[in-house]
Amino acid sequence: MAEQRIADAIMRVMDMAFDPVFGEAWTRSQLLGALVLPDTRCVLIDAAGNLVPPDLEQVVGFALLRRVLDEEELLLIAISPESRGRGLGARLLDRAVETSRDLCCTKIFLEMRDDNPARHLYQARGFRPVGLRRDYYSGRDGKRRNAITFMRMINAS
Repeated sequence: MAEQRIADAIMRVMDMAFDPVFGEAWTRSQLLGALVLPDTRCVLIDAAGNLVPPDLEQVVGFALLRRVLDEEELLLIAISPESRGRGLGARLLDRAVETSRDLCCTKIFLEMRDDNPARHLYQARGFRPVGLRRDYYSGRDGKRRNAITFMRMINAS
């Protein structure tokens, strides 16, 4: 089943990319539940920058998105640690925005922990903070962290 193979590839990346201290990684069950929804999609990337990797075993990054009407939400995005710093995250994010535009979305949202270093990538790609949830995330280290909601307008092409 395609969803199972895609889930395997995503889980491999997620297990490496998300620090367990923050508790942000999804379980396989959560992921499979999202993948079968009609307006949920994923974008995959391999180390060579291929956005449709010919081999799912070579996936080093993913973006998981959900569309509702003319808006899309970036649910998860990750690049495996050994593949970071080579522009793959930016390429993946750009592709997510392009395909959102192709789906006639006008906005794309994401939410992240406020001390997440990926903030710089999002802002460089046109995302702007539009909301704050105080003490939203509860880490395994006992600390509470704020969540910031970012939004980017998507221009019609």
